[in-house]
Amino acid sequence: MITVQDLELRAGARALLTGVTFRVQPGDRIGLVGRNGAGKTTLTKTLAGETLPAGGSITRAGEVGYLPQDPRTGDLDVLARDRVLSARGLDEIVRRMEKLQVEMAERPDDPDVLVRYGKLEERFTALDGYGAEAEAARICSNLGLPTRALDQRIGTLSGGQRRRVELARILFSGATTLLLDEPTNHLDADSIGWLREFLRKHAGGLVVISHDVELLGAVVNKVFHLDANRAELDQYNVGWKTYLQQRETDEKRRKRERANAEKQAGVLFLQADKMRAKATKAKAAQGMAKRAERMLAATEGVRAQDRVAKLRFPEPAPCGKTPLTARELSKSYGSLEIFTDVDLAIDRGARVVVLGLNGAGKTTLLKLLSGTELPDTGAVLPGHGCRLGYYAQEHDTLDTDRTVLENMRTSAPELPEPEARRVLGSFLFSGDVVHQVAGTLSGGEKTRLALATLVVSGANVLLLDEPTNNLDPASREEVLSALSSYKGAVVLVTHDEGAVQALEPEKVLLLPDGVEDQWSDALADLVALA
Repeated sequence: MITVQDLELRAGARALLTGVTFRVQPGDRIGLVGRNGAGKTTLTKTLAGETLPAGGSITRAGEVGYLPQDPRTGDLDVLARDRVLSARGLDEIVRRMEKLQVEMAERPDDPDVLVRYGKLEERFTALDGYGAEAEAARICSNLGLPTRALDQRIGTLSGGQRRRVELARILFSGATTLLLDEPTNHLDADSIGWLREFLRKHAGGLVVISHDVELLGAVVNKVFHLDANRAELDQYNVGWKTYLQQRETDEKRRKRERANAEKQAGVLFLQADKMRAKATKAKAAQGMAKRAERMLAATEGVRAQDRVAKLRFPEPAPCGKTPLTARELSKSYGSLEIFTDVDLAIDRGARVVVLGLNGAGKTTLLKLLSGTELPDTGAVLPGHGCRLGYYAQEHDTLDTDRTVLENMRTSAPELPEPEARRVLGSFLFSGDVVHQVAGTLSGGEKTRLALATLVVSGANVLLLDEPTNNLDPASREEVLSALSSYKGAVVLVTHDEGAVQALEPEKVLLLPDGVEDQWSDALADLVALA
């Protein structure tokens, strides 16, 4: 259980939440919602103990399992399987048992080795190690992690695979309270369906941030709406669909009550102004004006409409007929072969979707095309006038140690600062926020900043890796609209069927085989599975 009392959260000088009190108890399945940048990620980090609040107190009882948006920390040399098992402390026991098995093979008559192995096996059995290993394997399989991936070091896995390893670890941990920040990112349709059912049956507490409306509808029994404009947390003790209806009803009531109060207060203010003209009634006029002010203060303000980033991709710079070509690309990480002999030609204005199961090399291909990584064999050949714009799903193109404005100036050094600030303002970065360090931004804010750097790039070939992840519905629609109207070439990797529909692709590249073909609507069902 988590108990929150009079909580205050801030991002620099900006108040995110003030005076908030609530509990997360067993059986509570809370959907935490609000626009990008409202403070949802900051709140879950604070609940998990990853950061301290500006004020108030948080008390935790029982184990808390926290899935951050960007789980790129920890030992990259550890095996994925051991990372999952570490949630219950089994990884170290397994490693020591395997080491002793080698020693027993070398010295079968050594009694000391047999005794040490026997003690470890007893401890492993007491922790239900064999059953736990099977449970961990089952969770990993349901999240789309093949045995091949579990036998690899964390550092060799794709961003999507690493995130699924962390999710598997949290679900395997048996934590009483789960705090999950966008858990469906990088999951295919089958895995999302399994996760919904797992969370729906979770007996402990749950706080989940998600833009997956179907997950919210199937899982949550409470909704906390973080209102960025009022720095308040509206708490609804109802399921998702009822919340949507109740929120609309509340808003209509607020508007009606506010309109009535403003009308009555207006009459009182007008009467008070008339009475002030007479010295004998000045005191009465003052009392009448205060009464009108109290009347307005007693009503809830109408919620301000959330601002939405205004996104338009750049007018592409002139280029030749085929601005980008890849020939015979191959890539492996250690013994793990990702793909071999992949060919791709990107013509001016072409629209290409890259499909393949998780781990097939979609992200790796975009890294090779962008020059972020080098192929083992083959070559990427820029054509005449090629200007690339690369959006990385893990926001690798951002310098997290520099500020929002500094990242923008790095992307377009020739851009005057007033113009850079204007573009950032259209992406909802204004005032002191432009001096905020990029590493402190939420996942949705990092997405907006990465997209803002593309807008000023003048790119004629966009390489987009899951550009709609972490975005609220309104911001996602802006991205899809910009994608639809962009005149340059696009190579898109996505699980979002709406993004593919907006792109209206001409070609598809299927990985890991590297088969290039004309796009067909019959392939649309593969997008969510990819």
